[in-house]
Amino acid sequence: MKITLIAGARPNFMKIAPIIHAILKAKSNGAPISYRLVHTGQHYDQKMSDTFFEELQIPQPDINLEAGGGTQAEQTGAIMVAFEKELMNHPADLVLVVGDVTSTLACSIVAKKLNTKVAHVEAGIRSFDISMPEEINRLVTDSITDYFFTTSEIANTNLLKAGVDEAQIHFVGNVMIDTLLVNQSKFKAPEFYQRLDLKDKNYIVLTLHRPANVDEGEKLKELIQEIVDGVQGLPIIFPIHPRTAKIFTSLGISAPNLNIVDPLGYLEFNYLVKNAKAVITDSGGITEETTVLGVPCLTLRDNTERPETITIGTNELVGTDPKNINGYLTKLFNGDWKEGGIPALWDGNSAERIVTQILKAFNE
Repeated sequence: MKITLIAGARPNFMKIAPIIHAILKAKSNGAPISYRLVHTGQHYDQKMSDTFFEELQIPQPDINLEAGGGTQAEQTGAIMVAFEKELMNHPADLVLVVGDVTSTLACSIVAKKLNTKVAHVEAGIRSFDISMPEEINRLVTDSITDYFFTTSEIANTNLLKAGVDEAQIHFVGNVMIDTLLVNQSKFKAPEFYQRLDLKDKNYIVLTLHRPANVDEGEKLKELIQEIVDGVQGLPIIFPIHPRTAKIFTSLGISAPNLNIVDPLGYLEFNYLVKNAKAVITDSGGITEETTVLGVPCLTLRDNTERPETITIGTNELVGTDPKNINGYLTKLFNGDWKEGGIPALWDGNSAERIVTQILKAFNE
């Protein structure tokens, strides 16, 4: 069977890597399976995409659709037009999409219109916040998916409530964690680690990119100030997202302990996370990694599509009001942060479960 794998944005690559490795392993054991890797080009900054292929040992894509840039609508349209040509030229038995980015939505629609089955990895996660572009991507993708691969029992429940047939839902665990665990021994300190005299468990990692936090200059400024004031002078390492950088540079924000760095590769970024005292973020995926690594995480959002990182893991939902931050930082520095555990099936074997299930489905 032929599978077309879709990768477009930075988080996709961590999810696709273990699936590729599982497909190659199955093929080497005689399974009738092959893949074609399509990079939509949604993220086109080298630090946000190309580096990941090298670090995660993914073969170069069979094609790059080069559909990055533009508004949401422009990017969705560009990906759909380019992927339709790609899929017509290289038909597949299954198109496998991951996560909840624009590429996920666009390629799912194209596949279904060409009567190709769709598998969605990370199906069923919900923030229930329709103002988030990602939530729209999840809802539309899951409305036309054939095989739902889920990370949690909560995601299973969400799909069942939406009317999905239980036989189509496969609880396999979290492929992001497959990548985290297999690469943990390769994590490496960024070049600035010694230069900034960073010490393990004695600095804070900060990431921000969501519109609710970064699109309004004054709001962003207030968030940063509350964090700077609340970390008791510890260094803050802020790998700045291109989206955030556009606004941040015009605000004139500076503090002795605030260190702005370029986006990092996977191995360097997760070295930082693993050895941090805490992570402050508005990312969903990072909350999964901090949960498995046992690092306290403060999420600057009013909702999350990954509630298991809160109910089981080390994550806390702080909200987007800057005034909420101090209370959580006080809890952190008082040593009162929860210990956290690891959700079921976040064990490094999720991709193998996915490939096993796909082979089973297509051999029935």
